[in-house]
Amino acid sequence: MDEFKDSKNALIADVDCTTDGKSLCEKHKVQGYPTIKWGDPADLKDYDGGRSFDDLKKFAEENLGPTCGPDNLDLCSEDDKAIIQKVQKMDVDELDTKVEEADATIKNIEEKAQKAVDKLESKIGELRKKIEKETKNKEELVAKQKQKLNLRFMKAVVASKKKKEDL
Repeated sequence: MDEFKDSKNALIADVDCTTDGKSLCEKHKVQGYPTIKWGDPADLKDYDGGRSFDDLKKFAEENLGPTCGPDNLDLCSEDDKAIIQKVQKMDVDELDTKVEEADATIKNIEEKAQKAVDKLESKIGELRKKIEKETKNKEELVAKQKQKLNLRFMKAVVASKKKKEDL
């Protein structure tokens, strides 16, 4: 981390999600440890690459740096510049309200989708139980039929007779 301590473009930080950093981790949806996030602090993404210093350094060199935003309009497409300029004309209170509304919309979408996923997972669980039950029933029926038909002994006699014929 020392290599990046004076960087103007990169922040490398260690957060303990079990103590003082708990709210920060919840905000960024950190669910497992260790977790590496990267990108715009307002929109962090999950990192899923290698964990060695060399892997992380290579990723940082190839992917991190200034990005389109109010402080780097020269890096933006014309469409993004137009959006940023429109948003910059709003006052902070109006922006806070819009952000809260957008966050609420996203939260609503996530909750609705999660309910659908939970419902499907419940159905999957029920189907797994049915599969286990049917598999057990099949195995029991096959075992009973094999015993009823004396299949084991018939196969043993066939093998024994073939063995004697070969002699």
